Amino acid sequence: MTEKIVVAYDGSENAHNAVNFALDVAKAKGATLIVAHVLEWSPYSFLTKTEIEERHMRRKEELERADKAIVSPLLKELQTSGVEVEVLVKYGHTAETLLAIVKESGAKQLVIGRTGQSSISTRLFGSVAGTLAQAAPVAVTIVPQQ
Repeated sequence: MTEKIVVAYDGSENAHNAVNFALDVAKAKGATLIVAHVLEWSPYSFLTKTEIEERHMRRKEELERADKAIVSPLLKELQTSGVEVEVLVKYGHTAETLLAIVKESGAKQLVIGRTGQSSISTRLFGSVAGTLAQAAPVAVTIVPQQ
């Protein structure tokens, strides 16, 4: 079985740096690269049937937009890399969803970009990078801003 590396990608420059780093590691190890794009989606528990249907329609549209605008351009770029690439676009809390992807895929490493933001709320409540570094069952590589 080929080793798998999950890399979080949101279309930002920092995420692109993380993909490049993960791609180099995947090439060196002969690993499969799983590019994970997570759309934050908070559940509302008190919605009417009509509101739920509208929300699901918006969700589908957002998934299609994310694929077209963010994921597909990256896949075109990675086609000639010589690395097997899988893509997952999911809804959920970013850290929790990335952890689930790592567990479900059997990945041995998680690579993420660091945003460099250090607001008060981030320091008080934690960042995605901080959460993943503490909770991930595999090695987490945080690629710094360049």
